[in-house]
Amino acid sequence: MNYERNILITGGAGFIGSHVVKLFVRKYPQYRIINLDKLTYAGNLTNLADIENSQNYVFEKADICDHAKVCEIFEKYSIDGLIHLAAESHVDRSIKDPLSFAQTNVIGTLSLLQAAKEKWLEKEGKERKGEYMFYHISTDEVYGSLSTSSGYFTEDTKYDPHSPYSASKASSDHFVRAFHDTYGLPTIISNCSNNYGPYQFPEKLIPLFINNIRIGKHLPVYGKGENVRDWLFVEDHARAIDLIFHKGKVGETYNIGGFNEWRNIDLVKLLVRTVDRLLGKPEGHSENLITFGKDRAGHDLRYAIDSTKLKRELGWTPSLRFEEGIEKTVRWYLENQTWLDSVTSGEYEKYYQKMYKETSAKI
Repeated sequence: MNYERNILITGGAGFIGSHVVKLFVRKYPQYRIINLDKLTYAGNLTNLADIENSQNYVFEKADICDHAKVCEIFEKYSIDGLIHLAAESHVDRSIKDPLSFAQTNVIGTLSLLQAAKEKWLEKEGKERKGEYMFYHISTDEVYGSLSTSSGYFTEDTKYDPHSPYSASKASSDHFVRAFHDTYGLPTIISNCSNNYGPYQFPEKLIPLFINNIRIGKHLPVYGKGENVRDWLFVEDHARAIDLIFHKGKVGETYNIGGFNEWRNIDLVKLLVRTVDRLLGKPEGHSENLITFGKDRAGHDLRYAIDSTKLKRELGWTPSLRFEEGIEKTVRWYLENQTWLDSVTSGEYEKYYQKMYKETSAKI
């Protein structure tokens, strides 16, 4: 079958990536969607079980740092669009192991950029570059911290990363812009706020605390819980990615936020009330599980994104109020305890390691 487009989505078995893959596979049957994922601990093919047999969907197990393999995939599928989501993303892990974050987030992105340059500009010719798109998804953490209760990150905010994770993402953003400015590679970047929703690996706050409340385990809060984050429902993020990929202006940056700021402690208490109510307990019954500890090193006080540009130029706005999104999210985790238990036990990781036993030479 001849497809209208061949779009490579990296990290498509992860949390945000799986939502984007499913949206594109279902919405665009005229596109072939190639999902490239290394299947690390946070990559889970069961997230994609309902579309894995779709005619326009292909999965490739590979490491984005393997440049030869990436080039092979570009050639094999005649890739003309790339949505880059593959990344190490957990701040605590980056503090313990900054080298792996630099490797994946910086070198991996550079590997993809180089493959796109070689395939699109050098082999097929710069005159066709208008047919291609390299879309890089980044984070609001590259902007650093807002130290007051007012003000927002805009697309013009100066970068000021404070953790190894945000530093690695800032570096990858710079490489994307450099390839656009130096080589004329058609690129777009978006920086998003904290995502939440179904299929998120339970090392992140919301799924971790939903599970801990469910099983009666402590809810560890950094410092006094006064850090503020802007929260975005993952399906709204996927819609924004779709819109930016198809209608965004080459060379531009778009901020994607939920217009939805919450102090960590207030969020935790909302989760407690919601989970308790849905489990048939008195609201607030599990608040005694909240514990306060030492603050995280380099912990930014406040993130808040101004998405005015995205709304003004492309017409995007969030579809859900936070309370609606949290209710939907909590219900999903409580109704999918088998998924949650298998992920927290690591059973799915062992299964896919057995299923994909290729040697490093083959990968």
